Amino acid sequence: MDNVIYNSYSKIFKLNVSRETCNEFESLISMIQQKNKEINLISKKIEKKQEIRERHIIDSAQIVDFVDLNCNTTSDLGTGGGMPGLIVAIVMKNLKKKMKINLFEKSYHKCVFLKEVSKKLKLNTEIIQKDIFQIKNIETGTVMSRAFKPMPIILNLVNENFQKYKNLIFFMGKSGKKILNETLKEWDLDYEEKKSITNEESFILNIKKIKKKIS
Repeated sequence: MDNVIYNSYSKIFKLNVSRETCNEFESLISMIQQKNKEINLISKKIEKKQEIRERHIIDSAQIVDFVDLNCNTTSDLGTGGGMPGLIVAIVMKNLKKKMKINLFEKSYHKCVFLKEVSKKLKLNTEIIQKDIFQIKNIETGTVMSRAFKPMPIILNLVNENFQKYKNLIFFMGKSGKKILNETLKEWDLDYEEKKSITNEESFILNIKKIKKKIS
């Protein structure tokens, strides 16, 4: 592997990323590029390898230190093209963790892609082709959500449909502070923030507890 490519992954400072992991990330990028010609996995404006690597792979991988490693499963809600679920699954595989990554996605064609990647890279995933809003009493460890639904909708979903979970991870963009402040008017949240390593205006939100305020 090109050292420039390998060094770009060094941004994921806490992961100690191996070359094997980087190679699997690069394989995923190639599969995304190929599939994106058929279905809309990512924006057509972000199709170059370097852009996908930075915007999707590294951006997704930076949440791994928030994932509860003591649980048997982690769930990615509305995973789409597999970000961050597939990336976390690749990291878990190379960390020798037996954790299963549940990928919730209602699109048939995207689920086909997720299964193809999981098979090729031998990832421990379960592809769940269902509308997450129609599933009740879900039990899992960490819950991840990236570019799926607005934060208040996800909080309502978890509050109503999840019976057990450890924590929630949100990717917050440049308007994230405003969204968080608005959300705090309706929810009591026990959370911590981490500045994004891919965008100065973004941050990662790790929520341990949620409680809806009584209006």
